[in-house]
Amino acid sequence: MDPPSQNLSKEQKLELFVNMTIQCYKNVRGNRSEQFIEDEGEHAEDGPWCPRTFDGFACWDPAPAPSTAVQPCPGFIVGFDPRRLAYKKCLENGTWFALPGGKRPWTNYTTCIDMEDLGFRNVVNEIYVIGYAISVVALILSMLIFVYFRTLHCTRIRIHMHLFTSFTLNALLWITWYKTVVSYAVFAQENSIWCQLLHLATHYAMVCSYMWMFCEALHLHIALIVVFIRDKVAMRWFMCLGWVFPMILIAAYAIARIHADDAIERCWMDPSDTFWIISIPVVISLIASFVFLVNIVRVLITKLPAVNHHTPAAVKKAVRATLILIPLFGLHFVLIPLRPAPDSPGEKIYQLVSAVLTSFQGVCVAILFCFTNHDVLTAARTHFQRRFNTNEALPMTGESWASVSRSTLYKGHPILKSHVLYE
Repeated sequence: MDPPSQNLSKEQKLELFVNMTIQCYKNVRGNRSEQFIEDEGEHAEDGPWCPRTFDGFACWDPAPAPSTAVQPCPGFIVGFDPRRLAYKKCLENGTWFALPGGKRPWTNYTTCIDMEDLGFRNVVNEIYVIGYAISVVALILSMLIFVYFRTLHCTRIRIHMHLFTSFTLNALLWITWYKTVVSYAVFAQENSIWCQLLHLATHYAMVCSYMWMFCEALHLHIALIVVFIRDKVAMRWFMCLGWVFPMILIAAYAIARIHADDAIERCWMDPSDTFWIISIPVVISLIASFVFLVNIVRVLITKLPAVNHHTPAAVKKAVRATLILIPLFGLHFVLIPLRPAPDSPGEKIYQLVSAVLTSFQGVCVAILFCFTNHDVLTAARTHFQRRFNTNEALPMTGESWASVSRSTLYKGHPILKSHVLYE
């Protein structure tokens, strides 16, 4: 009988369990397991033997006492490596070893798990969680800055807000995924509806983040080259591209995957060709974004030499930031076909690089579009300068902030008047 796969539904696993139990106790030579014996002493010809047994995972043939039966680990158990060996000890009295206080025979399957590899994968998962958590903090702080400074309220910043929102949602959903489905195998085994919906939600947020990245490049292209389009009209199209189009894409992906064979178990964690429904549009959007930005740079350098010196510094920095982010985001998808084979020397390096690049994307977005943004730095500098000048002027009046009315500020201190109007 062929080794069963890990990608089995509950019904298939139950059927497999019944069939394996029946086959085990038929005691037919052709159905014998791959078991071999490690002798631990002399075996009398008429000595006791441990009986054939099925422990729920594997069938164990009769073994002479005392000895240790050995066979490959079952391949259909998630986390078990079928290339490793499981052990079952037959005692001198002809009974299988049981743990102290236990009544049922015990099989040593602890050797079926590569603890070193498990530890490494736990480290990778923690990198994902930490990276996404730092990204969430940076993104939320950035959005608070955008909301606080009223001078930043414009179409470009609104697009930034949508981009940051999509990245925040994406990070929070992936943290939930790693802390539930990945950390607890029982959730993947149960394959409940909430688990499948979480899979779809994480990929929806991921597609949204890439679509809003495309909107960033498209808006720069419109602002500098197709200048006659109204912001309100453009914003409606951006909303459709950023939030609605990913819904259609994920719906198509879900329908295709539901109808795919052996691809909807374990919370849809297993690789599936249907994922190309998501990957291809994302890669196309990244390529289109890069083309837009290259064209913008070309226009700024060759077509507008006279006005290039008058191009706002914020626009130039936005172009520069987006040019950096597009290849950074696209690198993750470029590396997918180059993924090393499992257990190869480069596989661990690939996992670490992929974890860092993916989880810290939100931090890169916050740094390039907010913390180093020309408009943000100018607004913050102006705000603190006014605040500092206000604090210098107040002691001259002999009054505190609480006792100074808005009308008094207007009449007595022009600097404070402009500060209040700004706020």
